[in-house]
Amino acid sequence: MRKPVYLDNQATTPMDPRVLEAMTPYFLEHFGNPHSTTHSYGWTAEAGVEKARRQIAAVIGADAAEIYFTSGATEANNLAVKGTMQALGAKRPHMVTLVSEHKCLLESARSVELSGYRVTYVPVQENGLVDLAVMEAAIGDETALVSVMAVNNEIGVIQPIAEIAEIAKARGAVFHSDAAQAFGKINLNVDTQHIDLMSLSGHKIYGPKGIGILYKRAERRVAVTPQMSGGGQEKGLRPGTLAPAQCVGFGEAAEIASREMAQEEGRLRTMMERLKASLKAKMPAVIINGDEDMRWVGNLNISFPGLDGELLLANLRDLALSSGAACASAVSGPSYVLKAIGVDERTAKASLRLGIGRFTTDEEIDFASETLIKTVTKMGGLKP
Repeated sequence: MRKPVYLDNQATTPMDPRVLEAMTPYFLEHFGNPHSTTHSYGWTAEAGVEKARRQIAAVIGADAAEIYFTSGATEANNLAVKGTMQALGAKRPHMVTLVSEHKCLLESARSVELSGYRVTYVPVQENGLVDLAVMEAAIGDETALVSVMAVNNEIGVIQPIAEIAEIAKARGAVFHSDAAQAFGKINLNVDTQHIDLMSLSGHKIYGPKGIGILYKRAERRVAVTPQMSGGGQEKGLRPGTLAPAQCVGFGEAAEIASREMAQEEGRLRTMMERLKASLKAKMPAVIINGDEDMRWVGNLNISFPGLDGELLLANLRDLALSSGAACASAVSGPSYVLKAIGVDERTAKASLRLGIGRFTTDEEIDFASETLIKTVTKMGGLKP
């Protein structure tokens, strides 16, 4: 067993060897620019990119022509928020999102506020889920965009995006979802869930870093203003030379995740239930943050009341985990997501996020449980 045991799969996942195998030819013999249309090197690279586009589209029930490659979900979120508000904001100058969204989404929302648009940040309940009545009341006739994350990156809760999207659609608003933590893990369908825009990322599903997509519905002619100028690639929405190897890797990762989704979900559920049972048996005062039923089974966000969170992390060198989102690790203070669900500052600072995944083993789960229990006991145990 390699140490430290990796339990930070919400931050990133290790690349699946099958993905690397699919990518390798595009680093070596298929090195052409996919936008070069006059020779076979370009045609081969383009064919790989287009296959990847079809593979990703198939997982969410979309058409390949609706898939636009980006550098990741952060860029896709920026493009969705800023691009939609710039395109529609003159007539509908209002946006609605949740207080618990990913940091890049919230920063994009603050950016459009500085441009003169209004943004409503809807609160979430103590279980991390939004109250649909509160959401409905926030969406009005001037709302251009509603953006809600499918699976929260810190506490793993699964929002009712189909119901939220239906409310947005009834008011004529565009619905966007950051589904980076949901894609390839839970069922997503852009038609049945009424999704107009969706952001995805390759490195959350055992694919490469530096590649993502924005799905943009063609049927409603969703208007999004490009945020960069360039050579017109990706139909002008996201210009710049694509990296064929990255695209191919994302496509292969998407196809594997879709094919193995049910089996993987079942294995992770069994593993996580054993971990939770073990921790609760020895530490009944431990707190699980977020709804225990409506959540991605690979996520466990727990608080240890009375302990010093930084000291706890420092004593867990054999476990690779985090106290929150990787994108916010340089920011001092407790998690804003935990604050949003009513966790007090002291308890929020004594919280950990454990993320198990495809390559997590039973042996590692048992080791993690034993290490956590041993360390907490050594530090004096939980104090309500």
